[in-house]
Amino acid sequence: MLELAGIIILGIIAQWVAWRFKLPAILPLILIGLLVGPIATLYTDDGSKLIEPIWNGEKGLFPGEGLYYFVSLAISVILFEGGLTLKRAEISNVGPVITKLITIGSVVTFFGAGVAAHYIFGLSWQISFLFSALIIVTGPTVITPILRNIPLKKDVSAILKWEGILIDPIGALVAVLVFEFISVGGGQAFTITALVEFGKIILFGTTFGFTFAHALGFAIKKNFIPHYLLNVVSLSTVLLVFVESDIFAHESGLLAVVVMGMVLGNMNLPNLKELLYFKESLSVLLISILFILLAANIDIADLELIYNWNTVALFAVVVFLIRPLGVFLSAQGSNLKLNEKLFIGWVGPRGIVAAGIASLFGSKLLANGEPGAEYITPLVFMIVLGTVLLNATTARLFAKVIGVFLKKSEGIIIIGASLPSRLIGGYLQKNKRHVVLVDNNRTNVEKAQKHGLEAIVSNIYSDNLTDYIELSDVGYLMALTGNSDINQYAIDSFKDQFGENGSFRLVNSEEMSNPESNPKEGLFSHTDDYITLTEAARKNPVVHEIALKDNEHYEGLIEITKADRDIVPIFLKTPEGDLQIISSNSLDFTDIKEGYKLVYLGKELEVAKENRTPETA
Repeated sequence: MLELAGIIILGIIAQWVAWRFKLPAILPLILIGLLVGPIATLYTDDGSKLIEPIWNGEKGLFPGEGLYYFVSLAISVILFEGGLTLKRAEISNVGPVITKLITIGSVVTFFGAGVAAHYIFGLSWQISFLFSALIIVTGPTVITPILRNIPLKKDVSAILKWEGILIDPIGALVAVLVFEFISVGGGQAFTITALVEFGKIILFGTTFGFTFAHALGFAIKKNFIPHYLLNVVSLSTVLLVFVESDIFAHESGLLAVVVMGMVLGNMNLPNLKELLYFKESLSVLLISILFILLAANIDIADLELIYNWNTVALFAVVVFLIRPLGVFLSAQGSNLKLNEKLFIGWVGPRGIVAAGIASLFGSKLLANGEPGAEYITPLVFMIVLGTVLLNATTARLFAKVIGVFLKKSEGIIIIGASLPSRLIGGYLQKNKRHVVLVDNNRTNVEKAQKHGLEAIVSNIYSDNLTDYIELSDVGYLMALTGNSDINQYAIDSFKDQFGENGSFRLVNSEEMSNPESNPKEGLFSHTDDYITLTEAARKNPVVHEIALKDNEHYEGLIEITKADRDIVPIFLKTPEGDLQIISSNSLDFTDIKEGYKLVYLGKELEVAKENRTPETA
C-alpha cells in the first residue's frame, strides 16, 4: 500500500516540478524512478529497491506479466487522448511532410539506428534492429510541453505534434515484426508470419478503431449515455477496443485507439471537450505512474552495461545524424525553410511507448535466453532520457539561434466567437494574420469554423488554453465577449501568455458612460461597448477600409465614428499591410500619411462611398 501511494504522490510532485520549471514531466519522473529503483540498491541496508514493480518472491507490486498488461492499457488511454487532439484542419499545409516523416523517416531511423547499434555495441542484427524499431517513435507526452513554451509557426508545431502521435503505432508495429522475426527464427517461416501479422494489425486496428468510434459517437449524439456516465463509458470503450483488437492481432490495439481518437476528435460531438478534459487528467496520472514504474524496474546491472563511451557514440549518431537525415529526406520538396527543417530535426524526444514496449520485449527475450537482450531496455531508456534532457534544455535556445523563434508573435486570439468576432477574425485572416477564436458556446464556434476560421471550444476559467501548442505564435489578445467579468479575467489570466504585444478588452457600459474611467486596455472606442459593437455588426456585417491622407483626416473620421453608433473603428492599416489595434485609451496615432487606411466595422462612411475599398467579411 505504501509503495502504491508513494508512486502516485511522487508522480504528482514530479508533474508540479515540471510545470513550475517548464520541463517535460518525463524528466523528473524518470529520475525519481531511477532513485527509488536501481539507484536505491546502492544505499539501502539490504540492497533492495524502495519500489519493486515486479514481484520477485519477497516483494513487488505486479505478479508475472501484470506490469506489462497495466502498461499496455495505460498507453492505450494516453494514445487515445492524443488522437482526440488531432484535427484535420491543422495539417492543410503540411500533410505530405507528416506522411513522409512517419514513413520515410521511420525507415531511415530503423536501418540507421540498427546499423549503428550493431557496429558500436557489437549486438546481433536481430537485437540491433529491435532497438532501432523501438526508438522510431517520438513522444507526444514530451513534445507538447517543450513546444508549449516556444513561439513557433503553426505549421512547425503541427508537424511535430502529429508525428509524435501517429508514429507511435507504427513504431510498435515494426517492433512487433522484429520481435516475431527473433522468436520464429527468420527464413520463410518469418516471412509468412510477418505478412500475416502486418495484415492483421492494419485490418483489425483500423476496423475496430473506426467502427467503435462511430458507435460511441452515435451513442453520445443520441443521448443513449447519461451525462454522469459519459467519461467512464468512454474509458471502458477505449479499453474494450484495445483489448479486443489486440486479441485478434497482437499490438494492433495501439493503432485501434489512435484511429478511434482521431475519428471521434473530428466528429461534431457536443461533449467532446468535456471528454478531452477527463482523458487529459487521466493521462497525467497514468504517465506519472508509468514512468516511475518503468524506470524503477531497471536493474543497476543494466545501467552498468551501458556506462561507457559506446553509449555516447550511439546517442550522438541517433540524435545528430539519423534524426536530421530522416527529417531532411521527408521534407524534400516541401515549403519548409532550412531553419525549420533543422529545428524539426533537432526536436525528437522519445516517450512512454518506446519505454513501455522496450521493457516488455526486453524482458521476454531475456527470459528466452536471447543473446544481447539485456541491452534493449537500458539502451532505449538511455535514448528516452537523453533526448528529453537535450530537447528540454536546448530547444528554446536552438530555436533562437537558427531563427525559427518568433521574435514578434503576430498571431491574435479573440475571446468570444459572436458575429462581431467572426467579422473581425475574417478580416484579420484575409490580411494574413493567424487568428484563433475561443468560445465556450459550441454554436458560435461552429459558425466560425463554417466561415473558414480557426476556432476552439474552451472555457477560459480552465487552464487548458495554455496547452494548445497551436497558439504558440499568438502575441495579441482581444476579449470581445458580452460579459465584462470574462473579458477582464481573460486579460488578467492570459496577458503574459498571449498578450505580450498587447491585451485589449471591450469597455463595459459603466465605463462607457464615465469618460474618466477609461481603462488602459480598452478596445476600439470609448463609445463602443459589446451592445454597440453587436448592433453595428448586425445591421451592417461588413468590415470597410478607407484611405487616409494625414493625422487631421484620421482624427476627423474618428469623431464621425464617435457620433455614429453604427460605425466602430477597429484597426489602423499601414502601407506595408501591418494592422495596429485601435485602443479606446489612445485613439491618436502619429505620423499618419498617404497609404494608411482606417479599418472600421458597420455602416459605410458617407465620405467613403465615392471611392469604396470594402473588405467583405
